[in-house]
Amino acid sequence: MDAQSQWTGLDAARLERIGEHLERNYIGPGKIPGCQVSVARHGHLGYFKSFGSMDLERNKPTRDDTIYRIYSMTKPITSVALMTLYEQGYFQLNDPVSRIVPSWKNHRVWVSGEGDDMVTEAPHRPVSFRDVLCHTAGLTYGGGLPGVGIQHPIDKVYRALKIRSLDGADTMVEFMDKLAQVPLRYQPGTAWMYSLATDVCGALVELISGKPFAQYLDEVIFQPLGMKDTAFSVAPEKVDRFAANYQRGPDKKLQLIDDPANSNFGKEPGFKSGGGGLTGTSADYLRFCEMLRRGGELDGHRVLGPRTIAMMHMNHLPGGQELTKLALGGFSETAYDGVGFGLGFASSLDEVAAGGLGAGDYYWGGAASTIFWVDPKEDLSVVFMTQLMPSGTFNFRGQLKSIVYSSIID
Repeated sequence: MDAQSQWTGLDAARLERIGEHLERNYIGPGKIPGCQVSVARHGHLGYFKSFGSMDLERNKPTRDDTIYRIYSMTKPITSVALMTLYEQGYFQLNDPVSRIVPSWKNHRVWVSGEGDDMVTEAPHRPVSFRDVLCHTAGLTYGGGLPGVGIQHPIDKVYRALKIRSLDGADTMVEFMDKLAQVPLRYQPGTAWMYSLATDVCGALVELISGKPFAQYLDEVIFQPLGMKDTAFSVAPEKVDRFAANYQRGPDKKLQLIDDPANSNFGKEPGFKSGGGGLTGTSADYLRFCEMLRRGGELDGHRVLGPRTIAMMHMNHLPGGQELTKLALGGFSETAYDGVGFGLGFASSLDEVAAGGLGAGDYYWGGAASTIFWVDPKEDLSVVFMTQLMPSGTFNFRGQLKSIVYSSIID
C-alpha cells in the first residue's frame, strides 16, 4: 500500500478507474468538453485530475486552476451563510420570514385558474425560515429553469413582475417585495419544489446582517476558508482561467453557449444570486466541502458549529418523507428515490431505494453538470466540475460514486 492510500484508505489503482471511465465515455466521444475530479478522505487528497478541454474553440486544455460556473452549487454556500446568523440568535427555523420582510404577511396561495380568474386562499401558516432553506415555501422558479419554461399559471405572474434574479438589478428588498405579490404554488410545508427560495436566503443574509450579501460571504466564508477564486464575477486578470460553457445540440455535438471572453460573468451582476450566481474552482469548493466534513471548521477557522452542520443535513421534509412523495415540478439537481432534503442539501436516506452507495451523504449540483457530495460516515468529500448545460443529461454522481466507494479499502 502506498503512503497516499495509508492516509486516505483509498486504493489509488482503483481510483484510476475514474479517469478511464470519463475518457472512455465522455471526453473521447465528445459528450463533454472536459472535467475535473477531486476526492478527499480523512482530510487528505486521494485523487485530483483534470481532463479534456476548458475551451474547445481556443484549444485550451483544462487547467488545474480552471474557474467554473457553479450555478446551484451556490445554494449550499448561501444556506451556510444564513445558518451563521441562526447561530447568532437572529432567527429560529420555524419563525416566519415576515418577521424580517413585512410584505410577506400578504402572501396568498394558488387554488385554481389563472390571470383575472385565478382563485387564491390564505396560507394555513406563514412561510418560515425552514421553508426557504428546504424548498418547501411554495415558491417556484417562475419558468426560469433550464429547458423547462412556463409550467403553471403562477409562472406567468413571476414573468409579469420580472422576477428573474440573474437578469435584473433589483435590490434585495425589491426582490422580496415582488415575491410577496406572487401567490404561493402550494400551502407552505406541504410539498417540495425547486425554487427561488435560496435567492430568498441570500436576501435574508443581507437584510439581517446589514451587509451586502457578497461582502458577507467574503468575510464569513471565502476569506476564512481560503476560497480565493470564488466570486459572483470573474476578474479580468482571471478570464484566461475561465472555462467555456456548452450544451448538446440536436446532433448531440457540443455547442458553445457562453464564451468566457464576453460572458456576463465577466462583469459584476446587479443582483447577487444566492441560488446560482457564483463562479469558482475545484480547489475552492473542496475547501468548502472539507469545512462541512470537519463539522464547520477548517485550518483553525470555524464557520459553523458541528451540531448545526449535523442538523443541516438531516431530512427536514414533512413527516420525514422522501422527495418521491412530496416533489413537484420537472427539474431539480437530484433524483427523488431514497432522497430527503435538509437545510440547503439533498441527503441519501436509503441505499436500496436510491440504487447507490453512500446512505447518509449530503450533496447538490449545478446547472452546468457540476456536483459535490460529503459523506460523514466515510469521512469523504468529492467535487466534480465540468461545463455542460443543463445538468441531468448524464448521471455523473451515480457513476462516480460506484467507482469511488469501490475504492475504499479500510
